[in-house]
Amino acid sequence: MSKRQKPPLQLTTAQQLSSIVKSARDIMRKDKGLNGDLDRLPMLTWVLFLKLLDDSEQMREEKSKIKGERFRPAIQPPYRWRDWAAREDGITGDDLREFINNDKTDKLDGTQRPGLFAYLKSLQAEDAHDQRRTIATVFKDVNNRMLSGHLLRDVVNKINGIHFNSSEEMHTLSRLYESLLKEMRDAAGDSGEFYTPRSVVRFMVEVTDPRLGETVLDPACGTGGFLVEAYQHLEKQCRKAEHRQTLQQKSIFDGGRGPLLAKTR
Repeated sequence: MSKRQKPPLQLTTAQQLSSIVKSARDIMRKDKGLNGDLDRLPMLTWVLFLKLLDDSEQMREEKSKIKGERFRPAIQPPYRWRDWAAREDGITGDDLREFINNDKTDKLDGTQRPGLFAYLKSLQAEDAHDQRRTIATVFKDVNNRMLSGHLLRDVVNKINGIHFNSSEEMHTLSRLYESLLKEMRDAAGDSGEFYTPRSVVRFMVEVTDPRLGETVLDPACGTGGFLVEAYQHLEKQCRKAEHRQTLQQKSIFDGGRGPLLAKTR
């Protein structure tokens, strides 16, 4: 291996992932701004989302370099995870809270720029497949309720230990996230929300047996469990490049405008 090559990141196992998330939740329990799992889970969600998004962006950027293509990031500096969150000794305390929460934050030269959430909510998409539309929608009603910027830094440092560099890792996170949602449902009492066990989802997809060229629609997809299993089922039928194009652009829909995979590329 040459000195310039980076060693491949190790996969985060299900056990490690569960331990990291548990540690992050334990830290959140110390913050007076969060009242139970109904507050902690949304907080954990947006932190995980930004880490996953940045890992995905870095993978896409590497692929673009290999192909000699121009890469345009969905999020510009200094708002990428790697800019403000990746260093353990990075911005913390009141400075971190202000950077995330405030509509305007001070730059080193004395001028101002939008805070993190204000920036993410203001992202404008150029077309229906532009990832920035998804990001702006996700953060439309998101707020940071943690009062301690130091505890928030501790949470960020924990989540930074997760590396979303494989589809297997993302599936592991999906299963963990569904278990957290079940906990939140139990904490809230009977709210009329039900989460289908993954084994049942897999059985239903196998019995339905969707074929490549058909359309799979889940207009109230929640965490996307049915769509993920349907994608994996259809992927086994891909034999040519055009088959994969059909899978990615004409097969999986979540009730929004356009195919789900095309929106998240």
